[in-house]
Amino acid sequence: MRRFDALRALTLFDGLTDAQLEELAAAGDEVRITPGVELFREGQHADFWWVLVEGAVDLLRQAGREAAVVGRMDVPGRWAGGFRAWDQHGVYLATGRGAFDGWLLRVPAAVLRDRTSAWFPFGAHLVEGLYGTARAIESTARQNAGLATLGTLAAGFAHEINNPAAAAIRASTALEDACAALVSSVARLVEGGVSGAQFAALDALRREIEPSVRPLGPLAMADHEDALSSWLVEHDVDRDWMIAPALAAAGVDLAWCERATAVLAPPILEPGLEWVASTLSVATLLAEVQDSTRRVSELVAAVKSYSQMDRASLQRVDLQDGLESTLMMLGHKLGPGVEVVRRYGTGVPRVEAYAGELNQVWTNIIDNALDAMDGAGTLRIDVRCDGGDVVVEIGDTGPGMSPEVAHRAFEAFYTTKDVGKGTGLGLDTARRIVVDRHGGRIGVDSRPGETVFWVRIRAGARSRHRPAD
Repeated sequence: MRRFDALRALTLFDGLTDAQLEELAAAGDEVRITPGVELFREGQHADFWWVLVEGAVDLLRQAGREAAVVGRMDVPGRWAGGFRAWDQHGVYLATGRGAFDGWLLRVPAAVLRDRTSAWFPFGAHLVEGLYGTARAIESTARQNAGLATLGTLAAGFAHEINNPAAAAIRASTALEDACAALVSSVARLVEGGVSGAQFAALDALRREIEPSVRPLGPLAMADHEDALSSWLVEHDVDRDWMIAPALAAAGVDLAWCERATAVLAPPILEPGLEWVASTLSVATLLAEVQDSTRRVSELVAAVKSYSQMDRASLQRVDLQDGLESTLMMLGHKLGPGVEVVRRYGTGVPRVEAYAGELNQVWTNIIDNALDAMDGAGTLRIDVRCDGGDVVVEIGDTGPGMSPEVAHRAFEAFYTTKDVGKGTGLGLDTARRIVVDRHGGRIGVDSRPGETVFWVRIRAGARSRHRPAD
């Protein structure tokens, strides 16, 4: 009788007669809630319908290597599972774990299906159709959004990594030729009878060469190279076309060349200068390879930081790090006409957040801002502390939004972009990540010539989660 009275008090069962409710209660059983004890698991077949009567149950979703709390059943009448009553592939969407002592009514999904079909046949058909349609739409929408996002980021990463990779390939190919010339010049010096003292003096001259603090412009460099080439020809150096460019790039002047003639006799002047030019070329090419591979390493590190693939899902993060990773991922869209202004406040505390999800927010907002400016304008990023919140503002100097667009910006499925444009995430996704997942706030202020999106997240405190609807 106690069970019936407790169930009768739930508004969930207001449409059932006493006889129907007794029949449903008899078909189910009472399951006690013990804090920390698992009741059902995410991904398993939802063979039971769980109705909360007393106590509370935490709902957890697996995110990487951690289970994150995404909601809580703490209002009597809230329910979970039972999806196999309408879909044979229905699974639990989250793991249920006891939070506070109490109990639930557990009804087999097969019984739920039979009873709804018998008591509400038309409603059962509607639920089954609605569930199937919603499942198909949600699955397709998530897949399309994921593919669009992946395509955008993959294209950006490929664009960014292509330049340093191509530079490393070019430098390594040229390095092979430079090393061959270096070996050949040494052999010719030996054949010409160079002495140890002469080679030591030549090496001392080589070590004196230091790159200019202010490199010459293209025209001045071409004139300097021509002057060196003319000097080499006057001194019967046949391979001036190979030696002059390397010497000019290193900042060698005619005075240095005259000093070299005092060290090397004419028969070994050419191989001696070629040896110096080859060593300079090898050093320059090695620096290019190092710089290119360093850039590739930085891009890989940025991808890891952006995706948070090697970190816990919920962590204390510096929002500036995520913003910088996002800027690097979208670097292919930051053309010469876009100026990025960073205004990062000092002493901004870390926040406890799902860093990978916040990076999706930054990606969506920054990508929208770059599209709005169409290759020319200023992208402003501010991070500051305001009271107990960390505030991130991302502004652009695009044309701005109309009041109607700004008012609807965070509506689901609302967009002003053509098909195939943007990241595919949508500002509704950004809103849910900030508000539902982090207990923060997000908004937009726009006027002609300036649009600013702002995000506020509580500093230091653990993220708060709204119960699942």
